[in-house]
Amino acid sequence: MIRMVQSTAPDQAKAYFADSLSQADYFINDQELAGRFAGKLAARIGLNEKVSKEAFFAMCENKNPITGKNLTPYTKENRRVGYDINFHCPKSLSVIHALSKDDHILEAFEASVAETMHDIEADVQGRVRKDGIYQDRQTGELAWASFTHLTARPVDGPPDPHLHAHCFVFNATWDDVEKQFKAGQFGQIKTDMPYYQSRFHKRLSDKLIDLGYGIRRTEKAFEIEGCPQKVIDLFSKRTDHIGRIAKEKGITDPEKLSELGARTRAKKQKGLSMAELKEAWRSQIAELGKDETEGEQPIRYAPDRTALKTSPDRCVNFAVDHAFERASVMAERRILETAYRQSLGDVSVTLDAVTENFNADGRIIRIQDRGRNVATTCEVLAEEKHMVDLARKGQGKLLPLYRDVPELTSEGQQAAAITHMLTTTDRLTLVRGAAGAGKTTMLKEAVALMEKAGKHVTMVAPSASASRDNLRKEGFLNAETVDKLLLSPDMQAQLKGQVLICDEAGLLGTKKATALLALAEKHDCRVIYVGDTRQHNSTERGDALRILNTVGSIKTAEISKIYRQRNIHYRAAVEDLSKGDVKTAFEKLDGIEFIKTVDPMNPHARLTDDYVAALKKGKTALVVSPTHKQGDEVTEAIREKLRKAGMIGKKEIKAARLVNLNLTEAEKSDWRNFREGQLVQFNQHVKGAKRGSTWAVVSAEENKVTVRNSQGQSLTMPHDKAKAFDLFNKTEIGLSKGDKVRVTHLKFDEQNRRMDNGLLLDVVSVSKNGGIVLRNPVGKSTYLLDKEFGHLAHAHVVTSHYSQGKTVQEIFISQPAATFPATDAKQFYVSVSRGRDAAHIYTDDKEALLDHASRLGDRQSALELVGGHDKHLEHVLQHQRQRDVKTAVTKKPKETISINYTIDRDYEPGL
Repeated sequence: MIRMVQSTAPDQAKAYFADSLSQADYFINDQELAGRFAGKLAARIGLNEKVSKEAFFAMCENKNPITGKNLTPYTKENRRVGYDINFHCPKSLSVIHALSKDDHILEAFEASVAETMHDIEADVQGRVRKDGIYQDRQTGELAWASFTHLTARPVDGPPDPHLHAHCFVFNATWDDVEKQFKAGQFGQIKTDMPYYQSRFHKRLSDKLIDLGYGIRRTEKAFEIEGCPQKVIDLFSKRTDHIGRIAKEKGITDPEKLSELGARTRAKKQKGLSMAELKEAWRSQIAELGKDETEGEQPIRYAPDRTALKTSPDRCVNFAVDHAFERASVMAERRILETAYRQSLGDVSVTLDAVTENFNADGRIIRIQDRGRNVATTCEVLAEEKHMVDLARKGQGKLLPLYRDVPELTSEGQQAAAITHMLTTTDRLTLVRGAAGAGKTTMLKEAVALMEKAGKHVTMVAPSASASRDNLRKEGFLNAETVDKLLLSPDMQAQLKGQVLICDEAGLLGTKKATALLALAEKHDCRVIYVGDTRQHNSTERGDALRILNTVGSIKTAEISKIYRQRNIHYRAAVEDLSKGDVKTAFEKLDGIEFIKTVDPMNPHARLTDDYVAALKKGKTALVVSPTHKQGDEVTEAIREKLRKAGMIGKKEIKAARLVNLNLTEAEKSDWRNFREGQLVQFNQHVKGAKRGSTWAVVSAEENKVTVRNSQGQSLTMPHDKAKAFDLFNKTEIGLSKGDKVRVTHLKFDEQNRRMDNGLLLDVVSVSKNGGIVLRNPVGKSTYLLDKEFGHLAHAHVVTSHYSQGKTVQEIFISQPAATFPATDAKQFYVSVSRGRDAAHIYTDDKEALLDHASRLGDRQSALELVGGHDKHLEHVLQHQRQRDVKTAVTKKPKETISINYTIDRDYEPGL
């Protein structure tokens, strides 16, 4: 991996040099390599290749080491000195390098580092702030000091083998236009670090294959074939040590993790030579046992340069399919990052070939937007344009349901929205209702009047929880999912000349929103989308409701007056959030003491005390966390507290838990993403497997994944039908009487009773033989399960996506720094607005929480990206015409998966 850590003061950088870069403080010199200056700027200055303390310190102080004069024109007291860009090779490679005599590994590593640093150097920019110009200019020159280390910091004994490099980049560049040194602009470089990392991994893996090593791709990088996983785990003590401390402190940000690494360095350990370290490492491996040391040396082979049978266009096709399944607009380098990673293992597919193929791909529309190179596709743009065209086409096409609207019970904005729905002549009606503004009450009155006018109303929502749970609870007993409607000819036949209402329409992607509009046109019915564009959007690509309103200019009825919150100060804060004024809302929430500062070393204590106290008072309560990982940690703390309070049973059984990997269809078409022991569940019938059946992965090899069911039947996975199945990791879940659980995938219980995704249930009893009895707290229905059911998760804590549409008396929100990558205005608004009486927000950094919660979270649409660029719209029309010609040549291979949807898949995001 690559990490980039900023150094903010000269003394800090100097201390870092003395303590960590120039020499390690826990071994003697035969474990170190001399530091070297590199980069075009270093050559321009005249720095010698070998790093000296004097030259390094001068650069830290913004001095030219040769002349002694200031390097850049301005030297601030606390100036940004530079960045430590550190490169880490896979652990298996570190072990093999340490225990073998193959110096070619070190050469391959250092060459890969140097080539990637030159990539970074080529992209560096400097500020232009003259003559009214405010922009950045490409400069392409940097100076850095590179240090290669062979071991990690020690943890309770000798250090582990760890081949890595630190490239300390000084904050300076050369502007050849203005002929002067300047501070560099590194913001975009840091944003693009995953792109550089994928190029580094590709270079290094190709060089190793050329040396005769086999590689296997992993989730984040690759490892060397033949090095046992337990040996890799054995020599990951430093990583595990930092990980444990980070978990305790709630740290997930890469920069803060690197800072944590610096703060947790071990004390000096003098006197160990490399020979002594190698002997210690071999002894540790021997202690694992003979079976685990087999394969210590890598498997060598005559490399087949086309072993994976991939190609540049397949890598690009994969990356494009993967990127645009869940987004309409994507940074170009995010797409290239995926394409490069897809080429790992095949040296015949070069970085340049992948890049050239991507740049020549006629499907991709490229636009520079606010200094970023971003992309969309002809297909995505055409899809959005078709949706907007359908909506506009239906304007003025229908007779109003009422000429004169009867006297309404509702008042104000709710009455205005009902009147709009009943009197419009447009096929599509939009209603935007803020959280807690009484949309359901408004819909009840509107539907009653529609039925009085002789219309049948079909009510749907994007998710099972929103339709079969929330809507049915509110009296819409026949509410169904959008998927069910799109797949049911019988339901569609009922639309003829009638009314279709989609609640929580903010969760619609463009594909499904367009499909509903097409149904409405086909059956000459009116369709009403009700939702909130400031709440969570679809996990599929395209924020349909917002696009139809802002780009399509479809008239929207607004219901902004909020009724849910009983506390006027709380209500005022939610109203601010509904308008996007996060700062004012935050100040109001803090003013009424809803935001609580917690100890990062014990972040859950206060929340669990408050939550259990609310339950004891008989209040309805819900705990929300932005991420699944944080939610699991809070759940553990809550269950411990509930058990001590006697609110869940002491007896606990372990049941299977299947965790959906939520792979894109592109990822599911790649055999390298399958691991032995994972489980596949089919959502559709395929040859040899019934819908709902579960199969275990028994092997994954080149372009072939074999699965086996409980009856011992084997099946080769049909990767051309990736939409037909989901892939799961199997773990365990502890269940006790009194636990709250959530169904995570559509399935049937032992009595063949349907259990919808998202259904909330109480655990009534658990037995030693694995029997589990669950009860629906609303309808009181009872379900009987076997412990291998699999699709259950604790529901003491839910994500904000799941909480959308829910209402409780008190909402408890776990929002420490670890959750900030998943924090934005939508998440914060949805979470805070769930409560009637109070919201309790627990964080260890109020200032940073406000910063992250103020980020809008809207995804840019393709139509917004291209704006008024008529040439792109013409490009789309040409693309559509070409697709209509049967003999047209297409770049996509047959195995590329088209995007489809299956009924009852309810992906709930979270890091």
